[in-house]
Amino acid sequence: MADAANQIPDRIPINLVVNGVRHTLDLVPWTTLLDALRDHLELTGTKKGCDHGQCGACTVLIDGRRVNSCLTLAVMKDGAEITTIEGLAKDLTLHPLQQAFIDHDAFQCGYCTPGQICSAAGLLAEGRARDADEIRELMSGNLCRCGAYPNIVAAIQQAMGRP
Repeated sequence: MADAANQIPDRIPINLVVNGVRHTLDLVPWTTLLDALRDHLELTGTKKGCDHGQCGACTVLIDGRRVNSCLTLAVMKDGAEITTIEGLAKDLTLHPLQQAFIDHDAFQCGYCTPGQICSAAGLLAEGRARDADEIRELMSGNLCRCGAYPNIVAAIQQAMGRP
């Protein structure tokens, strides 16, 4: 019989504030934040792409920083504030990035769009991008199979208030 002190608990209670709403979840320790959002909170805007942190489709904001939720264990973010694509709009008003993506037709199939927009929101908060080249470099972890990159950059520039 295994020593009780060395056993992994079946479930761990965690608290997450997602889009301003506090949630208490009982999760198995290996549940990713992506799976907690999609499967336990039914917030399916965050997409499961590669499940290896290579495509950025699962990007969310954790305490204001952009993170690949497929590589993050939910239990590691106990108490964190998480913003998903569903939480960016306020009072039925689109976030400036959401509107800019529409204005610039910065999506085709739309699969990567939530991750692109969340990553761009983090990029804007970081304040490091000053021009299109820096936007491209700092957004390089978010892939778009449709090749909407020029329009994505233009949308981010619009949200930054730059031509």
